[in-house]
Amino acid sequence: MRTASIARRSAIVTGITALFATRAFAQAAQPAEPATLPAVIVQGQADHSLTSPSVAQQKRALDQTVGSVGFVDSADYQNTYAFTLRDVLKNVPGVFVQNRYGQELRLSIRGSGLARGYHTRGLEILQDGIPTNLADGSGDYYQIDPLALQAVDVYKGGNGLAYGSSMMGGAIDFVTPSARTADAPNILRLEGGSFGTVRGSAQFSRVMGPLDFIGTFSVNHADGFRDHERGQYEQFNANIGYRFTPDVETRFYLGAYIVDQQLPGTLSLSDALNNPTKASASALSGDQARDTRTERIANKTTVKLDVGQLDFVTWAIHKSLYHPIFQVIDQDGWTYGFAPRYTATFDVGGMRNDLIAGARVFGGNTQARQYVNVSGNEGTQTLNSTQSAYNYEAYVEDRLFFLPTVALMAGFKALRDVRKYVDHGGLAADPTYKSASETFSGVNPKLGLMWQPNREIQAYVDITRSQDVPDFTDLTQTFANTTQFTPLTSQHAWTLEIGTRGTRDRVSWDLTAYRSLVRDQLLQYTTNPDIPASTFNANKTVLQGIEAGVSVDVLRDITHAGAGDRITLSGIWNFSDFRFKDDPQYGNNRIAGVPVNVLRAALGYSRPNGFHISASVDWVPAGAWADDANTLRVPGYTLLGVQAGMDFRNGLSVFVDARNLTNKRYVSDISTVADARTAASTAIFYPGEGRSIFAGMRYAF
Repeated sequence: MRTASIARRSAIVTGITALFATRAFAQAAQPAEPATLPAVIVQGQADHSLTSPSVAQQKRALDQTVGSVGFVDSADYQNTYAFTLRDVLKNVPGVFVQNRYGQELRLSIRGSGLARGYHTRGLEILQDGIPTNLADGSGDYYQIDPLALQAVDVYKGGNGLAYGSSMMGGAIDFVTPSARTADAPNILRLEGGSFGTVRGSAQFSRVMGPLDFIGTFSVNHADGFRDHERGQYEQFNANIGYRFTPDVETRFYLGAYIVDQQLPGTLSLSDALNNPTKASASALSGDQARDTRTERIANKTTVKLDVGQLDFVTWAIHKSLYHPIFQVIDQDGWTYGFAPRYTATFDVGGMRNDLIAGARVFGGNTQARQYVNVSGNEGTQTLNSTQSAYNYEAYVEDRLFFLPTVALMAGFKALRDVRKYVDHGGLAADPTYKSASETFSGVNPKLGLMWQPNREIQAYVDITRSQDVPDFTDLTQTFANTTQFTPLTSQHAWTLEIGTRGTRDRVSWDLTAYRSLVRDQLLQYTTNPDIPASTFNANKTVLQGIEAGVSVDVLRDITHAGAGDRITLSGIWNFSDFRFKDDPQYGNNRIAGVPVNVLRAALGYSRPNGFHISASVDWVPAGAWADDANTLRVPGYTLLGVQAGMDFRNGLSVFVDARNLTNKRYVSDISTVADARTAASTAIFYPGEGRSIFAGMRYAF
């Protein structure tokens, strides 16, 4: 039955993509007509859209944030093999992102998801300003296709308030292009390389008067660096916009994402370093995998007012999960929501005032069932439950320029989140009906100052209260193969940050120092490598660090005067000092999971004719602790890479991307334990990938 369902959904995605492709090629093949040719050629370079900002508009809006933010233009990575979000975010200061397998990774900002051994925790993941997290706050990264993006906004920590986030890690908004902002009407891409990797992508877009549409379809297959790591990803993203008047525009977003990913499991430290390609015995015997089918539809309607504008956002997400691990987890659920948002700039007593105000009402239900894992198939049913989450939130952020170059920012978010769990029972193993629920509420303020002497330079200081509500991965825990509801307290913290960012002549910089005083931090520890980690509330913790990035044009016009070639040196440094504070069990130990120092540097040379080459180094001087008792630590490592390419004038680009040139063996991530000396197993390590090389071409026309 599941095979038939997969086939039906694959056919739907293929059919939608074929429709876009057929319409696009048919239109391109028609004789040029005065009414349509200009719209096809000038893809919105000067065509302002209310619902789809250009990269420049996106960056200008982000820089108004009173606090630490990051920005990625897709042009920065389009000539590399960009498959995971590490490939997208690796050069953003303050973002710690490490691959595990396929597109599964650890993405942590300022300690968010510090001990989460899988998926996302403590981060709001948005696409085009619309939440992709499920109603309980959990989520995956699989629906984010790097090849379907225009740019990425990273709102670190409390700065996610601009979109209603109050999670400690903040929010990341992955913005896709529309036909009005796309690089070209047609973009084709083909690439391949190590570990049996083959990927193809096609993007088609058209503007037809007030109507515009774009579709991007990517297919990626890889056998994987490790045994039992084969993955197949099919990702489709589209949006269709219609301009009713210059002041009213609507845009529908469509997405379908098919993921079939085998799991290689975790290894002992010795195997991770000496036999990194092997799969764990349980991953093989249980044919462990994570297969998801996700469909997403959303709408954003913007109304321009005499003062400011109103955005009305609605969304619905359907997700099914088939996940044989210690048991077969079989889930199917819906998330749906509505979020109005008002933004405006106006004068108050002759002073400029920027206002953001919004609300979010969203919820969802998931049917969560579990079965005995019989070689990857469903055996006897062990759980029949329903997980429901409902969220009611409102937020405001106001920036008053009481001096021409100095702004006072104040804001808050109020929330009431409900989590309901029903174990329907009726099973031989557990016939008893059980239900439980928890309600979390709070008001989280933010206050700050920003000095902006010109458009290119900002300095800021702010203090924010964050609040992370536990998701159902936290609340439903497994003990002795029995899953039960485990009450937890929401995590909350006060964070102070001070920093500056800007560009002056040849130098760009981004520097922030922060300190978070956290109560009831949601931490996890692994009881068995095959069982989802258990979550607990730590008492007091302190998370502090430095996020630093710099880029310098070391030399310009190297070959001759006016040549336009340049050598650029860039680097980032993430310093993460995360500790327990006077804990009865762990004292002031470091919290396991993230290295204290992570550094990355790149030296590049580029010419105006399109040639570019760069060398990169990733350096972790000392690895992270694997346990909160601080008795087991992974070694540090250094990775070297080289990227080169050529952009031709006819729209063709070619590239080569070589990674881990020395074939260094290292640990990329850890499923942390409480105390390695007493843990039932310390097979908790994900080995990093060995030497690899990828090559590809991109044709925009």
